[in-house]
Amino acid sequence: MQLLPEFDLIQDAELREKALQCWELALMEGGWTPEALLDMPFTLLITPCPANFIEHVRGVTLTALRAAEVFQQIYGERLPVQRDVLIAGGLLHDVGKLLEYRRNAEGQVVQSENGKLLRHPFSGTALAARAGLPAEVQHIIATHATEGDKGHRSTEATLINHADFMHFHSLLRQAGG
Repeated sequence: MQLLPEFDLIQDAELREKALQCWELALMEGGWTPEALLDMPFTLLITPCPANFIEHVRGVTLTALRAAEVFQQIYGERLPVQRDVLIAGGLLHDVGKLLEYRRNAEGQVVQSENGKLLRHPFSGTALAARAGLPAEVQHIIATHATEGDKGHRSTEATLINHADFMHFHSLLRQAGG
């Protein structure tokens, strides 16, 4: 997917292919095109939303990856990070939003009927399972949002969770919220 060059950072070819398949499933089932994601807000909680979906996914992925690089530099093997799992989880953390959101008759992005019942961590995890992604990646998707606050998060999931909320809260404040 050309809009997300970070897929090329996943060294494990099988993991990369399954992550791309997950995106393809989400695009098809949600009725989105890759280009439409450039106009899709990354959240419906900030109006107007200052960043699109693709910018957010890339930003979260790269922020978490940079933090993992610092962990490696400072802690080495005392705090290991599965780099490919982290990148795949970052690229897929919000993939369920392609089912949670839809365009209405006026062209606005709104919450879908499916999205009212299943938030994106749930639908995204289901998509990842169908694409054959490992449990470590599914775990990141499932726990990256508030739904994961009461349970265990792997190091990779913690990095994605914090990167996600760093972006959300910074953009919220910039928008005046």
